[in-house]
Amino acid sequence: MQPYVICHMMSSLDGHALTDGWDRAFKKSANELYEKLAKTFEFDAWICGRVTMQEIAHDEGYPKGMAKGPIPRTHHFANRTAEAYAISIDPEGKVGWKTNQALDSHVVEVLTERVSDDYLAYLQSIDVSYLFAGKDEIDLAQVIDILSKELGCKRLIVEGGPHVSGSFVAAGLVDEVSVAILPLVDGRGEHPASFEVPSKAWKQPTHLTLVSAEVQEGGAVWVRYKKA
Repeated sequence: MQPYVICHMMSSLDGHALTDGWDRAFKKSANELYEKLAKTFEFDAWICGRVTMQEIAHDEGYPKGMAKGPIPRTHHFANRTAEAYAISIDPEGKVGWKTNQALDSHVVEVLTERVSDDYLAYLQSIDVSYLFAGKDEIDLAQVIDILSKELGCKRLIVEGGPHVSGSFVAAGLVDEVSVAILPLVDGRGEHPASFEVPSKAWKQPTHLTLVSAEVQEGGAVWVRYKKA
């Protein structure tokens, strides 16, 4: 049975999710609300893209020259019994993790086969797990299938950024969309929307059915949708 996949976002009224430039106090309260709502889903793993994970990892790069030779492009799981997993969508292998933990979750890198041997050697040296989900591009359906079969994940929460969230929705892999709509107009047209889908992947709009809408403290509205 495939895992239940929830895409959990927060968004300004005009559809933007990037918080840089927002008032610090507002940003703090928004993040606290977002995390509080996320915990209600009781997920096995949370998924973010490379840019978000580099921020979480406080990325300063990783040492080169660690590989003694070619490393097989096979899955490597350093921990199969973690309470939660942090899934990093990182096709080329760029996130410079310092440990194998991110926000109390065991890190699992999702890679393509074009990743460097040095990066794989580095991940092994700090006990970060990794899996391969494509030769040149990530196959997201393959990702959730591997997480289910190898790690027993039953409930996954996709937390961004916009391109990762958009790609999961466009691939038809999301069972539920959860958005905390914040009482804020961002107004920067150059900022990406909460969901960004590559033009080559876009086929048609994704139609959803409203499940609930709840007003939160501070004026935010939490809306939940499922597949139509």
